[in-house]
Amino acid sequence: MNISGNTVLITGGASGIGLALAERFLNAGNEVIIVGRRKEKLDEAQQKFPQLHTRVCDVSNEKDRISLFQSVQNEFPNLNVLVNNAGIQQRVNLLNASNEWSYYHQEIAANVDGPIHLTMLFMPILLKQSSAAIINVSSGLSFTPGVWVPIYSATKAAIHSFTLSLRYQLAETNVEVIEVLPPAVNTDLGGVGLHTFGAPLADFADTVFQRIKDGILEIGYGASESRLRASRDEIDQGTELAWKNFKKNNPDW
Repeated sequence: MNISGNTVLITGGASGIGLALAERFLNAGNEVIIVGRRKEKLDEAQQKFPQLHTRVCDVSNEKDRISLFQSVQNEFPNLNVLVNNAGIQQRVNLLNASNEWSYYHQEIAANVDGPIHLTMLFMPILLKQSSAAIINVSSGLSFTPGVWVPIYSATKAAIHSFTLSLRYQLAETNVEVIEVLPPAVNTDLGGVGLHTFGAPLADFADTVFQRIKDGILEIGYGASESRLRASRDEIDQGTELAWKNFKKNNPDW
């Protein structure tokens, strides 16, 4: 895809990976709209990068998604890049799942309903542009599930599958389909302090942006990159090892 001159919408853009990508799109000469649930976080991002446009939207909510689409369609008819980045990650012990279903379902609604529905809503706009792209942020856990985040892992596997289907369906159109599969990155995904061991955010975002520029359609980084073409045996071994390490480091689980 062209790396500049675009109008880009990034969900989950107020912090973490979303904001890091927003910064790089801005620096490359793009118009950028970031979307988030909390106005105060969006305002903080806009104070840091005044060129940003912001929209409050809970992507897990269907009415919010439709309102977002209507607003962006009216104000930014030249939108040509959709970045489905927003997501929720929750540690869930399935042997002791005592919360109401709505608590668990929110993760599915944000991580699966959100990107699929937004893709379908914005598709007619993207198809009208001379050049367009959909960038779905899934996870290295699409391949080797994090057993301690079983719902999150399942949702990201679903988005990986959806992205493959989408790429084939759009193969003869003007819309590129790109998938970004992060490893653990040092952000607040899942809660403050849980991913301090993860990959450095700035280097991750620089690498992803360069690979988008290079035309790579399936982008891993570090630990997730090796999983993209791993064998079934390697995937099983990696899943088991990660689960053992998690239990060792979290004996009260």
